[in-house]
Amino acid sequence: MMEIDEDTCAWLGCSTPLEMYKHQCVLLEGEMEGLQLKLRKAQENIRGLIQMNDDLSASKALVEAAFKNATAEIASLNSDISDQRQLIIGLPYIKNQNEYLFRENQRLLLERAAGDHGTSLKKT
Repeated sequence: MMEIDEDTCAWLGCSTPLEMYKHQCVLLEGEMEGLQLKLRKAQENIRGLIQMNDDLSASKALVEAAFKNATAEIASLNSDISDQRQLIIGLPYIKNQNEYLFRENQRLLLERAAGDHGTSLKKT
């Protein structure tokens, strides 16, 4: 460190080492106050970010649960659709059977009616 003669400093109008230290302390205190203010703001921002993260995590959990329920419901509906599709595929077969049985019934009724007329003619 450089030696400063206090008598010379006073004669030249320079600050004494004590005055320079005091001035440096004032500058450092001001800088420290500014940094403490920035630190407080940063801590508030961090608390806000933590709260936002907690809120988003809760929302995410709700959305994931809703998604899981929707996925299960879609799977159930797909199963129902598959079952109904099988029923629908069977309907034309049932319709054809119904038409066949109706025609067969009509044919048998006509045969019976013709048979009744034929036997009634023979009896007379």
